[in-house]
Amino acid sequence: MINKIIKTIMCVTLVSLSANSMASLRQYTAKVENSTWQLKDETRLQCTLSHTLPGYGEAMFSSVASKQLNMEFELDMLRLPKSYGVAAVYSVPPKWMPGQVQRTIADMTIRKQYNGDLPEQAAWTMLTELEKGFWPTIYYQDWYNQYDKVAVGLNASNFALPYEQFAECVANLLPYSFQDIAYSVLTYQFNNTNLTKYSQKRLAMIGEYLKEDTDLELVLLDGYTDSYGGRAINKQISIRRAVEIKAFFSSMGVSPERIEVTGHGERRHSSPNTTESTRAKNRRVVIRMSKP
Repeated sequence: MINKIIKTIMCVTLVSLSANSMASLRQYTAKVENSTWQLKDETRLQCTLSHTLPGYGEAMFSSVASKQLNMEFELDMLRLPKSYGVAAVYSVPPKWMPGQVQRTIADMTIRKQYNGDLPEQAAWTMLTELEKGFWPTIYYQDWYNQYDKVAVGLNASNFALPYEQFAECVANLLPYSFQDIAYSVLTYQFNNTNLTKYSQKRLAMIGEYLKEDTDLELVLLDGYTDSYGGRAINKQISIRRAVEIKAFFSSMGVSPERIEVTGHGERRHSSPNTTESTRAKNRRVVIRMSKP
């Protein structure tokens, strides 16, 4: 009886040891000599710093035109997650940094059939750790093999120069996005097609954006006037104002076929016509833009 118990314990132990020996850590990291960082997008609308992960996919840091400084990290995987989970992100010192310890950066939510991503604070932390020579590394339980854990490391080798270029690109981003200009109201001086100073600045902003992005699906231009003058004259003035804006958009590269002009004259006032300040609000062109 005792011998049977001993044999059972030994079998259980051997099975346990065998299972543990089968468990392994699969690592995906570029070798030092092959570590590649590249500035992929370099416009005033978006900057993307990319790092190739052989056999796994691509790591990307991106910042876009906006009123506020922003940053996002995305892990573009060749094999998307098959289940939900959480990955741990650490800053890991390479072997040539003796005495340094790894530090926790963040937890990354794993979503089924989606790339992994991290928000601004964690993304900036990863970049600054890379700048110091550390390797941000992502650990998680493999969703395809229950016996494996996965480590995805970002190699800091050859990072400095592309990161400097990336930082310059981010500093040159437009301080506004498409959403900030997609709906704009331009106002005019009395009885002519000259924009007010504020609207001149607003139109210049739109022009700067359109130099970088002409991929517009539709632009609607609606011209209006105040109620002073004859209706027929006001109708023509409203059309003239909108047509001049169309010409400006066309000069920025927007296809004229995508621009629709409507002159409403003195119809559809946005303010009363009782004072000069309120009448000025009615002398306007409303711009509405949409993208695919």
